This record gives sequence, structure tokens and C-alpha cells, in this order.
Amino acid sequence: MNQELDYRELPTERDVLAPDGSEIRLLSETSRGSMVHCTLAPGEVSLPVAHRTVEEGWYFLEGTGQVWRKHGGEERVVDVAPGGSLSIPVGAHFQFRATGDRPLSFVIVTMPPWPGDDEAYPVAGRWPVTP
Repeated sequence: MNQELDYRELPTERDVLAPDGSEIRLLSETSRGSMVHCTLAPGEVSLPVAHRTVEEGWYFLEGTGQVWRKHGGEERVVDVAPGGSLSIPVGAHFQFRATGDRPLSFVIVTMPPWPGDDEAYPVAGRWPVTP
């Protein structure tokens, strides 16, 4: 099937568990990028990771949370909510948490498409990780 003309609705069940522990539902993919729906349950904290080769754009849909990013000598924590967006540059260390009583959900566009299991690697994070 031609990926450029693909159509997919948001799956009810997750497709994979991301290296950071969040739930990933695949949406679409082309030769230059991919798009997924990401969810972190209320009160959960992701594992801190960085990416070897991909950069990402995140757009928040539901819930509230915080995202920590560290890159090129700069470190920042931002509060996130529906309608907000941010970028994750290649090599940036990042971690996120859902601070409200609803899941934190957002769309992630990855460029180039996610290459495989060894793309993300663990880093020292900002917050203790939830079990």
C-alpha cells in the first residue's frame, strides 16, 4: 500500500510502549517522517531519554503536565496543556510527567521516521520515575 495515501483512525489499544514508558499509537508514516499519538497516565513520570538521530515536534491535546529538556548547555522545564507545542532536537535530554487528573496526550511528529529500538538511550533525568 502507498504510505503517502494511508488513512488510519486513532487505535483504542496502544501499538507499542515507548522507550520512555509512554503509550504509543501509530497514526501515519511517510519516507520523511512519522506521526504518533502519545499518552502518559495521570501522575506518571516518563523515563529520561535522548534520541540519536531523530528530532520531534509535540502538540498537546489533553491533560496537563511538564516537560524537561536539556540541550546545548540550556535546560528548561515548561508547563504544557492542550494547544501548546514544543520541539525535541536531536540529542536533547528530555523527560515529561502528567500533573493533572487526566492523561497527558499529544501528537508527536518524528523526522526522519522512528528507526528502531536503539534510537533512544537513557540519560540522567529531572524527576524520579514512577514504577
